[in-house]
Amino acid sequence: MDINNIQVGFKAERELLVNQDNTAKKYGSGAIEVFATPAMIGLMEGAAMDAVQSFLPDGFGTVGTLIQVNHVAATPIGMKVIAKAEVTQVNGKRITFRVEAYDEVGLIGEGVHERYIIDEVRFLEKVASKGTK
Repeated sequence: MDINNIQVGFKAERELLVNQDNTAKKYGSGAIEVFATPAMIGLMEGAAMDAVQSFLPDGFGTVGTLIQVNHVAATPIGMKVIAKAEVTQVNGKRITFRVEAYDEVGLIGEGVHERYIIDEVRFLEKVASKGTK
């Protein structure tokens, strides 16, 4: 597997509209109908995945292994959120990203995310064998 195509500086973005399905109340992570921290994290992880996926060989992907973020501002239903991810380090199969999320007013979250490159078939075989020994 050649992962040398992945370089510091690669970037991607994902966006969504805050609605009833991605609020803290719906996720069970809070009791208020504002954008949920778990939804923000998922959006950040998706942006990070998008930043590198097209540079991986067929049959390879990434899995998230670390997320350290601060959710610094609430976002109401009806507002757009954009997550941005940028590769900051590549160390073998481990890729580190700077992640940020913005709503239409400004920064709502920021932090660090790590993903590991995996062979999807081997990874799923290992997962399927879990608990069978």
